Amino acid sequence: MNQSLMKLLLSTFVPLLLLSFRCASQLSPDFYSLSCPTVELLVRGTVRSASDLDSTIPGKLLRLLFHDCLVQGCDGSVLIQGNGTERSDPANKSLGAFYVVESAKRLLEMVCPGTVSCADTLVLAARDAVELTGGPSVQVQLGRRDGLVSSAANVRPNMVDTTFSVDELADRFASIGLSIDDLVVLSEFNYTSQIEGAHTIGSSHCNTFSERFKQDSDGSLVPIDSTMDQGYAKQVAEQCSTRTGTAAVDNDASTPELFDNQYFVNLLANQGLLHSDSVLVNDSRTKGKVEEFGRSQDAFFASWAQSFAKLSTTGVKTGDEGEIRFSCQSVNG
Repeated sequence: MNQSLMKLLLSTFVPLLLLSFRCASQLSPDFYSLSCPTVELLVRGTVRSASDLDSTIPGKLLRLLFHDCLVQGCDGSVLIQGNGTERSDPANKSLGAFYVVESAKRLLEMVCPGTVSCADTLVLAARDAVELTGGPSVQVQLGRRDGLVSSAANVRPNMVDTTFSVDELADRFASIGLSIDDLVVLSEFNYTSQIEGAHTIGSSHCNTFSERFKQDSDGSLVPIDSTMDQGYAKQVAEQCSTRTGTAAVDNDASTPELFDNQYFVNLLANQGLLHSDSVLVNDSRTKGKVEEFGRSQDAFFASWAQSFAKLSTTGVKTGDEGEIRFSCQSVNG
């Protein structure tokens, strides 16, 4: 190979390789060890205090992180307020717990001004939400910077819906670098509109699974999805028949406020509330993992730690990209 061709190849591929490793290499669990050593303690305290007052906060923080990372990567862009932002899109209208992230950020600005990004604050808050509800402790990489762009137009093309098939779910996860095993692990997230929190510690509005029921002449709901356990389906129908369409039903009827593997146990008993839950049991590519996690909470927790770490580093901005926002609700300037 002549020198000219070698130089051309090096000039073309080496920068691409360096770019692919640059973001990951600039993140570190110790990123704030000198600049803001109490960051994790301060965020955890804020999440704990909010969760003590409102048990739905942990699930909402998890869902908030997923909606951030799914659109343009984990850059805090979902936190920005205003017309035309991600937060204003109808798919994000039911998101909650923004004030928890903002409260933690205000505290960090007092202790370590201009140092900790909103993106990192959200990741830490979601991580702590899992541990505070009985889930595993996860070491997360830090050093994200906040995005400068938040557009509602980017939300719908990247969002996941409860009616998705496994193929559609797998394609969407693959688009952000996550595997089909990650899909099963992270199905604990609730990622669509009208769902509050996470599948294991949250609830879903009755109109998010309405296709699994029909309304009779009395206005009562009748199960029509034969893949659901009929006893469970009747319980859900009764709960929704006596409430409005925006009412919520616990995704995990057994342990709704505990982060555990009960979600997978429920799936194996055909007691998954959403269509996107149930399809995981009926597909050979995902059923094995559901069975493994249903048998072993330790196996689920170990996989959760790995998949959560992967999700939280999706499309991050580092170095001179983005900024460190003074307020999570708006860009600087």
